[in-house]
Amino acid sequence: MRDALPGISPHTLTSGLRRFERHGIVVRTACAEIPPRVEYRLTPLGEGLRAVLDTMAAWAVTVPDGESTVTA
Repeated sequence: MRDALPGISPHTLTSGLRRFERHGIVVRTACAEIPPRVEYRLTPLGEGLRAVLDTMAAWAVTVPDGESTVTA
């Protein structure tokens, strides 16, 4: 997942995923392997957001690096 989100810190990614887990959007599975590995998957609630997430991902690739579309 980190590879799909260039520039995100491990802390920020983990924090966001844990927040999604608390809200029932993803489920976390710890795999007993060496090195340790964790898998996340969308819950049925999260699957309901798939169209929104896909649309946001498509929009994100159209925004040039460093450009902000937010104005005050």
